[in-house]
Amino acid sequence: MPRGRNTELKTQLEHDINSGRLRPGERLDELSLAARFDVSRTPVREALLQLASLGLVEMRPRRGAVVASIGLKDLLDMFEVMAELEGMCARLAARRISDQECLVLRDVHEQSRRTVDEGDFDGYYACNVLFHETLYMASRNAFLAEQTMALRNRLAPYRRSQLHQHDRLQRSFSEHGDILTAIVNRDADHVDALMKQHLSAQGGSVQDFIATLPVDLLNQTASRSVN
Repeated sequence: MPRGRNTELKTQLEHDINSGRLRPGERLDELSLAARFDVSRTPVREALLQLASLGLVEMRPRRGAVVASIGLKDLLDMFEVMAELEGMCARLAARRISDQECLVLRDVHEQSRRTVDEGDFDGYYACNVLFHETLYMASRNAFLAEQTMALRNRLAPYRRSQLHQHDRLQRSFSEHGDILTAIVNRDADHVDALMKQHLSAQGGSVQDFIATLPVDLLNQTASRSVN
């Protein structure tokens, strides 16, 4: 199989996991995936191993590959680290961002306004990813950006679920507006605090955050915590 096609397979599976099409705990059958992508099982297995190295897939004895799920304690710990990483990205971006990148942030923020008005969760999430990734890049720290994106991808199914919390789209949009203003004003300390608050898993309380998780996803995290 050509290397480009192999990379495409891995990228598509990664997208399916991050977008929620493939759910935590879901079995990844090699034969079914080979048929879907019209390839042999070998490149499928290679792609699954690559995703396992990223923490997105688990290779389980007698069960094969499954989409990785995260124990509840680990999930909260990871969100705590995520907030620190994104706060650092925003702080550095406030000092290093270019005028062009500020314009990109403004444009993305305005695009997201329409998705909020329309109640378009998927559209808003896409804008949300672009907004945050622009800040990662504007930090001018490639290692930090890489590590932040890796953790963001592992938490993607859970971050998406937060958007369905009551009024979360509107609140997230408003928080982005405050972050954008602090970035434009080059207020590094303030934007650090704003981003950490924005990325808080709790959204006000641990109970509120847990309540936003779909039942089947919550069952997976609970099972991992017990095991």
